Amino acid sequence: MSVQLQIRRLLRLFVSAVCLLLICLRAAAQDGQSAVSFDRDIRPILSDLCFTCHGPDSQQRKSDLRLDQREGLFGVRDGQSVVVAGVPDASLLIQRVTSADPDLQMPPPDFERRLSPEQVQLLQRWIQQGANWTAHWSFIKPQAVQPPVAGDRFAGWCRNPIDQFVLSGLENAGLTPSAEADRRTLIRRVSLDLTGLPPTPAEVQSFVTDTSPEAWDKVIDRLLSTPAYGEHQAVAWLDAARYADTSGYQNDGPRSMWRWRDWVINAFNRNVPFDQFTIEQIAGDLLPSPTLDQRIATGFNRNHRGNAEGGIIPEEYQVEYVADRVDTTFAVWQGLTMGCARCHDHKYDPLRQLDYYQVFAWFNNLPESGRAIKEGNSPPLIQAPLPEQQQQLQQLGAALQLSEQRTKDLQPALARAVQEWQSSDSAMAEPDWSVTDGLTSHFPLAGNLHDVVSQQQAQQQVMPDGSTVFSLHNVAGFGYFDRFTFSSWVQPSADTGTLISRMIPVEHGEGYYVHLEAGRVQINLVKRWLDDAIRVESQSQLPLNTLSHVAVVYDGTRLASGIRLYVNGVEWPLEVRLDRLNQTFAVKAEPLRLGGGQSTFRGTLSDVRVYSRDLTRTEVQRLSVLETVQQIVQIPPGQRTPAQQDKLEWMFLERHADADLSSAFKDVIRLRRELRALHDQIPTVMVMQELPVPRQTHVLLRGQYDRPGAPVQPDIPQALAGSFVPKHGNRLDLAEWLVSPENPLTARVAVNRVWQRFFEHGLVRTTEDFGSQGERPSHPELLDWLSVEFVRSGWDLKALQRLIVQSATYRQSSRQNSQLQTSDPENRLLSRGTRRRLSAETIRDQALFLSGLLSHRVGGPSVKPYQPAGLWQEIATDTAYEQSQGEDLYRRSLYTYWKRTVAPPTLVTFDATTRESCVVNRSRTNTPLQALVLMNDVTFVEAARVMAQNELKQPADSIEERVGRLFQLVTAREPAGHELEVLCNRYRRNLELYRERPESALQLSRSGEYPVEDSLNPTELAALTTVTSVLLNLDEVITKE
Repeated sequence: MSVQLQIRRLLRLFVSAVCLLLICLRAAAQDGQSAVSFDRDIRPILSDLCFTCHGPDSQQRKSDLRLDQREGLFGVRDGQSVVVAGVPDASLLIQRVTSADPDLQMPPPDFERRLSPEQVQLLQRWIQQGANWTAHWSFIKPQAVQPPVAGDRFAGWCRNPIDQFVLSGLENAGLTPSAEADRRTLIRRVSLDLTGLPPTPAEVQSFVTDTSPEAWDKVIDRLLSTPAYGEHQAVAWLDAARYADTSGYQNDGPRSMWRWRDWVINAFNRNVPFDQFTIEQIAGDLLPSPTLDQRIATGFNRNHRGNAEGGIIPEEYQVEYVADRVDTTFAVWQGLTMGCARCHDHKYDPLRQLDYYQVFAWFNNLPESGRAIKEGNSPPLIQAPLPEQQQQLQQLGAALQLSEQRTKDLQPALARAVQEWQSSDSAMAEPDWSVTDGLTSHFPLAGNLHDVVSQQQAQQQVMPDGSTVFSLHNVAGFGYFDRFTFSSWVQPSADTGTLISRMIPVEHGEGYYVHLEAGRVQINLVKRWLDDAIRVESQSQLPLNTLSHVAVVYDGTRLASGIRLYVNGVEWPLEVRLDRLNQTFAVKAEPLRLGGGQSTFRGTLSDVRVYSRDLTRTEVQRLSVLETVQQIVQIPPGQRTPAQQDKLEWMFLERHADADLSSAFKDVIRLRRELRALHDQIPTVMVMQELPVPRQTHVLLRGQYDRPGAPVQPDIPQALAGSFVPKHGNRLDLAEWLVSPENPLTARVAVNRVWQRFFEHGLVRTTEDFGSQGERPSHPELLDWLSVEFVRSGWDLKALQRLIVQSATYRQSSRQNSQLQTSDPENRLLSRGTRRRLSAETIRDQALFLSGLLSHRVGGPSVKPYQPAGLWQEIATDTAYEQSQGEDLYRRSLYTYWKRTVAPPTLVTFDATTRESCVVNRSRTNTPLQALVLMNDVTFVEAARVMAQNELKQPADSIEERVGRLFQLVTAREPAGHELEVLCNRYRRNLELYRERPESALQLSRSGEYPVEDSLNPTELAALTTVTSVLLNLDEVITKE
């Protein structure tokens, strides 16, 4: 064969190969255009139109045909295959959806929705192409995928793998990335995204002039290291956790959960790994030897509303609280509408009602009441001292221990001193002594009705039966937060009657009273006898016709455990009749009564004492000593009771001991009181806590609290469990499953919510629903890659956000053009940067920051900034809004006191949530009311005034220079010529106006509480304030460009 022939044959083979390749490529392209995906195209049709009758919900299912499962979809029905791969016409599914016979047609004619012709065609094409079935994408564990390789044209555009995924999607749609935003826009964008605050002019200038390759990374690292980062990150988590400063429902009384809020801020700033962040909030109390912080973390699932109304059924609301925990946990960590399985199997997702109550069981083991505390935190709760308080506790504890040891060492010296004194002549004439610290009333009842403390005379009333009741107004008006002690010598002649009271004098009346009933001592603190009271009763009977010392001590905790009864110095055990005090029992109109109240006491009372503090056991024992000091002295030391000797020694310490000896013993008292006062100041936080014996959980039929069905045990939802095996038997199993490799959702959901912070929408737009009814990811491979990378990095949130903001995708300009508006109107392909209005908190914080008013103090109790007067007046309780003062007026918005029924009005106007339930994706609206708030709310008017005030204190050659500086301050860029002209003209026009109306200028310059610089011209200040107000209202300023 000649060389030429061989060349011609090779050329023919080459041409044939090229043609075949082109044909194959075209066919592949056509196939790719028409390929039908079950997960993307078919499942949504079945979910919307078929699952109601043929889906997961067994109670709603019309037959045993399941179209949500592979077995049902490819099974046989009435002798015919539902789906025959490759043969649409032979498939029962196609026959039924295309049938014109009303008896065969699916969905049935009475169903409110029909399949469109396009949907029918999709079903047919899917079957024709082989009916490939896959599980729902979100229930398959994320897989590591290789980022697409960028073509030569845009290879230099990509800064990290995020860009490779985004670029692939853009190229498939025939689009190209947008140009990078200018540096001023970028630094403002990333500052607002990472910290919720704008950059300072100095920070802008530093970045603009920094030409080093590391310039952008340095900005990111600086922002991630500021405390403002954790504060900004916490806002969205507070929404998800339904955090508030009140309990909600009608009463909406105050609670204190800010220590949990501060834990969240600190966790973000410390970059706690997200898996640890998860476990500690779900089950920190169940970790081995949990720390205080880990217990505080569990406050996440105590942030739900709590009903304190009097007429509720506690068991009903106890169920509601547990259900809220289930729904919130699955919304936040799984992106699933778990609540849809409470009454029946989920209609669309593989979540059974049994699954719901197995998860319910994890959270149903809390020692809580369905009726919440009206004012304050509801048990279980713990003290959560701040770091400085913890240090003070240690110091006071150590000092007290040393002081107690010193008094122990001095006890022999005290005994010798007392012995020496009692041998003196003066001992036999010593006046009697008793406990007087905290004594507010003392009625000796020795021939008169005089109160030796208040110097008032009690009134005497002789009852029809001949008994006597004494009464005195304006004393002992105690309420449920007050500590108090009653002490008296009692000799009853009948086994029923009221010893001491301040109550409405009817049976079971409102107020407090110590009462004898069939000889047993009752202590009743009553708002409503049946459901709002503490009622306890002694197990033993007080002997009749015998003199006994009775003391009742209450510690102000609003709990039955805070009441102690002593008879003759011995504490008597009490039986609790009711422990549900939710309102104060104080009755101002009633007097203190001795010997009367609910009924008249028969017998004698003497030496009645009222203290405004809860006495200690030893102090009560001193009161129970009947003998006077002179009588005790006459008793030989070896024959005295311990209480008699103690009374004698404390009398001596107060009256006769030398300074060193006296101060040593008094130091113990002082330190104990200082320690208690410190404990009183320590904030509490509601936490999760397990019952010692697990509570039995049942499936609740139709989700109703009073219809228990089959018992269930805690477990993981079957469809999501994978190979995970619980090993603890408590909530820790649930927490560990959430972040286990077997869980297909947690990393995806977390990554998606982080992405949402930077691009307005998540890669999955339905942040709250990753199930069948939710949207598919716009970039599924990118979502999986980020999820895998997130876990691989050790669940590092800062690393994830650094990766996002380092991408070229994030750095694109947000400017639109006609092509992008047509091809990617909602920016789902990420063809440009995201432009969106700032969040409510950021708008307010930015105004305070730009004016220099913003306080940078991190953490602490919630504050009450400016709010329209009278806004709380229609609320049942806690109607007085006591506005904060000084620095607290200018705290960041996440520290604002959040009342659920009247959430902060300025923030709600800009779409902040009420925090009544979990919200993982706020809505964004634009309304005229928002403009009115920015122009007229005192927060923004004051910020504008202070901005102007700060500028007028700086030197300037012209108003143009001043306005130019202010413009750069708020926008991070220089104004265009026409912008500067408009603003300066406004200043000059208003300056003339205020010169004509100086009183208006003075009024505007006095806006807010911040002091005015008296050296400034009021008219110039007012005129410039109108300019700064306009600047704060610019769309560019309240928008992330």
